Amino acid sequence: MRIGVRIFLGYFLVVGLAAFFLLDTARDKLEPALRQSMEDTLVDTANLLAEFVQPELAAGTVANGAFAAKLEAFAARRLNASIWGIRKDTPNHRIYVTDARGIVLYDSNHLALGQDYSRWNDVYRTLRGQYGARTSRGDESKPETSVMYVAAPVYASGGKLIGVVTVAKPSRSVEPFFEQAFGGLARAGVVVLVAGLLIGVLLSWWLTRSLSKLVQYASAVGRGERAALPELGGGEVGLLGSALERMRVQLEGKQYVEHYVHSLTHELKSPLAGIRGAAELIAPDMPAEQQARFLANIRRESARMTEIIDRLLELARLESRSAPPELQQIEVASLLSKLADSRADLAAQRRVQIVCEGAEGLRLQAEPFLLQQALGNLLDNALAFAPPDSRITLAAQVQAGQLQLSVHDQGPGLPDYALGRVFERFYSLPRPDGAPKSTGLGLPFVREVASLHGGQAELINHPAGGALARLTLPV
Repeated sequence: MRIGVRIFLGYFLVVGLAAFFLLDTARDKLEPALRQSMEDTLVDTANLLAEFVQPELAAGTVANGAFAAKLEAFAARRLNASIWGIRKDTPNHRIYVTDARGIVLYDSNHLALGQDYSRWNDVYRTLRGQYGARTSRGDESKPETSVMYVAAPVYASGGKLIGVVTVAKPSRSVEPFFEQAFGGLARAGVVVLVAGLLIGVLLSWWLTRSLSKLVQYASAVGRGERAALPELGGGEVGLLGSALERMRVQLEGKQYVEHYVHSLTHELKSPLAGIRGAAELIAPDMPAEQQARFLANIRRESARMTEIIDRLLELARLESRSAPPELQQIEVASLLSKLADSRADLAAQRRVQIVCEGAEGLRLQAEPFLLQQALGNLLDNALAFAPPDSRITLAAQVQAGQLQLSVHDQGPGLPDYALGRVFERFYSLPRPDGAPKSTGLGLPFVREVASLHGGQAELINHPAGGALARLTLPV
């Protein structure tokens, strides 16, 4: 599993658990808080009613006096109230009054007249001078129908306890407020969860963006591509990138030297062997014709050694460049025309015609010297393999936002075994006319020039015959 996914899942799990526990705690705390608020209101109501009922309870007229009449009128009222969007039309209190023995003298619901309530906690505790309250089921068959009872003592003018007033209210009367409040919290929790999801995505993207850049950079280096260290910002990731860049430079420097020493040693063996053999065979008394032939071999192999060293140094300088090329505006038609003119004499010797096509009006941002050298190498290869009385076409076209510079000859093309190896250092094919093979460093140089400009080079067989060398560069 990728680290970005792990970070996102970890963050989302933390946010999700936090939201779940917050809502679960809110449910556990919110309902008791509402009940406590309801109980507080019932305490005030019960004590207020105790003051109103005191004269009639003392006179013994509570069951049919003004107090009872007022409560009956209260029960019949239509409240027409909207409490935070919740409709309330009728009162839902139950009020009953007991004497000092706990016998019910009045019940607004007419359920318990004459019954002994002295053992119910609300009456029992109040008659003993304590705070009397209880919660009981309104319907024994339905556990969820609980009713809260809160009682207040009724005292005579002399301070004697003469009865108890209890106000009851079903708990379901506050459930709509609980559901409303909890629903709001739940919606807020969903918003927080979605926001947490988005923040988690952004956080994981922000944390892994630099790591992804670093992974892409390391992969490109591992593939042998020319890659620049991406912008990683500060922090540990930036320090890690700088450390990797230093390590890459040091390792590449070491491998670079080892590789080129090995390659140079290998390639110089052949001309050195030719020089040594010719030198050993030359004798003072041999005919002048043989001496001249051996000396010519020595000069030819020495020139080949010089060419190998020069080409290798040229490629090494190009590969070791870390700065981007100094781009200039180049007219492609002029570039191809100068290139053809520079090889006109050699083409005439080989009876080969060089033709330029499709370059009019095209412009390119590139480093002129490097681009001329790269295209010159491609044209030299084409001239080496083009048969007499044939044509080499230098062409340019824009395709998919890129400029393609191509060199097409009418030679034998590439054998299948060489298609994947032509850009290897020192790999060269024999010339059709029996001329010595090249150094095998021209095409690697072309590839490096293309890479330095952000493009690519390829050498393939043309469908119409011959070889097609193509240099693709960004416009």
